Amino acid sequence: MKKHSHLSIILYAILACFIWSTAFIGIKIGFQYTKPLSFAGIRFILSGIILIPFCGRFSSFIKTIILYSKTIFLVGFFQSFLVYGLFYTAMTIVPAAIAAIIIGASPLVFAVASHIAFKDDKLTINKCLCIITGITGIVIITASRRMLHLSGNFEVIGIVLIIFSTISSSIGSIIVVKDKHNINLFILNSAQFIFGGTLLLLLSFFIEGAPDFVQPFPYYASLFWLSAVSASAFSIWFYLLKLPGVKVSELNLWKFVIPVSGAALSWLILPDESPTLSAVAGMLLIAVSIIFYNLSMLKARRKANNSF
Repeated sequence: MKKHSHLSIILYAILACFIWSTAFIGIKIGFQYTKPLSFAGIRFILSGIILIPFCGRFSSFIKTIILYSKTIFLVGFFQSFLVYGLFYTAMTIVPAAIAAIIIGASPLVFAVASHIAFKDDKLTINKCLCIITGITGIVIITASRRMLHLSGNFEVIGIVLIIFSTISSSIGSIIVVKDKHNINLFILNSAQFIFGGTLLLLLSFFIEGAPDFVQPFPYYASLFWLSAVSASAFSIWFYLLKLPGVKVSELNLWKFVIPVSGAALSWLILPDESPTLSAVAGMLLIAVSIIFYNLSMLKARRKANNSF
């Protein structure tokens, strides 16, 4: 696999997170016309189909799926079916502000999971300080945009679903990193999307009934946009996870970019959204956490190089 500089890895990570941040608007639009599980299922099936032309020969595509069906099944189950089944369901019962805080705390979940799964990716004081600072910034941004409140025990269930969704995502990432077969990442992503999306769609028939495909243009626009977001962002992210020397916990620190760019996009696109002093302060805290950690990593690398 081609070697990349630390700067190029950072730029790719920021690009993937920026693409992901645009999904919240699409989800908000799509939920106006359809139910969550069927919407998620169709989205990921389309994402998988979009990637098929990039997978090479169709015979090679089918052969790879057969050879590595176990890995594809596990990634599809944890990274697509379970993550988005739980997340989309929770978004129908949990206030968006609460959901944003929990999702924003995902780097902490990934750091703990990586600490358990990998010997060379342990929690450090610097890493913990950066994660706590970043989460504080997310809380400030979210609190500045709308009131945080829970209206009953039912919403507590939604919070638990989002937490399990984040845990499932970390398991999916660990499976990708630990896979030693070097599966073509376009094939892996395409197949796991189609598999996970199909499971979601089948589940939706039992819980939500048959989906209604007679919808206005905004529904289809949001659906195709979200499909393209998943296909591109996950392909970039999985590629970065497979690069030698890239650690799951360090890479996922860049997911703090998602709420920042998501807030900025809402200020630009939505007429009733505008920046506030507290929101800017929250963004600065996130920026400080990311810059501080990268500076500490750069200092550690220079020290290691000078020791030889």
